[in-house]
Amino acid sequence: MSSAATRPAGPDDLWSVDEHLEDILQTVRPLEPIELQLLDAQGCVLVDDVTVPVSLPPFDNSSMDGYAVRVADVAGASEEFPAALEVVGDVAAGAADPVRVGPGQAARIMTGAPLPPGAEAVVPVEWTDGGLGEGPVSGMRARSLAPEGAEGHVQVYRPAEARAHVRAKGSDVRAGDLALEAGTVLGPPQLALLAAIGRGTVRVRPRPRVVVLSTGSELVQPGEELAAGQIYDSNSFALTAAARDAGAIAYRVGAVADDVETLRSTIEDQLIRADLLVTTGGVSVGAYDVVKEALAHVGDEDEAGSGVEFRKLAMQPGKPQGFGAIGPDHTPLLALPGNPVSSYVSFELFVRPAIRALLGVTDLHRPRARAVLKADAALSSPKGRRQFLRGAYTDGEVTPVGGAGSHLIAALAQADALIVVPEDTESVEPGSEIEVVLLG
Repeated sequence: MSSAATRPAGPDDLWSVDEHLEDILQTVRPLEPIELQLLDAQGCVLVDDVTVPVSLPPFDNSSMDGYAVRVADVAGASEEFPAALEVVGDVAAGAADPVRVGPGQAARIMTGAPLPPGAEAVVPVEWTDGGLGEGPVSGMRARSLAPEGAEGHVQVYRPAEARAHVRAKGSDVRAGDLALEAGTVLGPPQLALLAAIGRGTVRVRPRPRVVVLSTGSELVQPGEELAAGQIYDSNSFALTAAARDAGAIAYRVGAVADDVETLRSTIEDQLIRADLLVTTGGVSVGAYDVVKEALAHVGDEDEAGSGVEFRKLAMQPGKPQGFGAIGPDHTPLLALPGNPVSSYVSFELFVRPAIRALLGVTDLHRPRARAVLKADAALSSPKGRRQFLRGAYTDGEVTPVGGAGSHLIAALAQADALIVVPEDTESVEPGSEIEVVLLG
């Protein structure tokens, strides 16, 4: 790996959080662009600028159900002295050859229908008698129920200015305008615009495929019975959900027992559907921490640039970390600690930016803010370690949630921020201003 190869570090040297993150981001590159159908492109990043080939709307059209009229014919109209006009036909949405409106005439028109030749404005049906001769009406009769409504006469009780209730051609966007800039993340409104201007496909960077794999013989799937010494696997659910939240297509693999060959074969099997692999557990120094051993010979280890390096970081929680590339395609792999809080904090700091980099967006990181610490006592932090504590953030204040233990899942569920205590700070007094990472 690039910076790992040049950084003089012994096995017991600590990497900083920033050094580890820099190594990841120097290695991970955006995925190659592909052409996708619109709905398949949801959540993807647009590669090229998109210009408008046809104006929106492409023709003058009515914004109301009513009657298309000439302004002079309804000038001075009132309920006492209505304007009586001959109805020459219907203009429905999608009409290709609308009727022409001449002097003293009107055409019944529907919302979205093209303004017929000769007409200058639209009067809402509520300003008319609807052709019934019984005073103002509240709506238009369906053509299927009263086809004669498109004929005869209508009385108009109010005047209309030129272009009243008319959506002008190109009032949304004009042909040649920039519709969407390269780098735009395609959500529902952006997909609607692409469809509206006639784009059926679009060139994007695809959403990265992320495989999440947890390790540990003690792990049991939720819904099954626990035996003595067993716990439920929560990490794979948390990290898979977090990967999806970051914009990835995420696949969760059931927990793998602490067996080197089983773990190695499982990882190799997953390479075919992974742009990024995330493991959790088995990266510490225990006798059963098998991830290091398994990853030493995964895939094509003879390929230059392949291999995973395991490091100790100057942070709490999350000191043990692993990062590298495995297999013939040099698929990035991040190995996270197994404690639930450690794995989640590590994901937010390292995996989420890697996913965002693969996606091709510019906002890789969670937003940060300055907040006033609201606590009953000072926060302590180990010297030389950057500590990340769970917190609840509200209106510029942050309150610690739970203790510092890396197993406290309940406290994590109540937190919406991480309190960042710098390496050179051993105590933070209540009322102090401190940095927080906002988890959204």
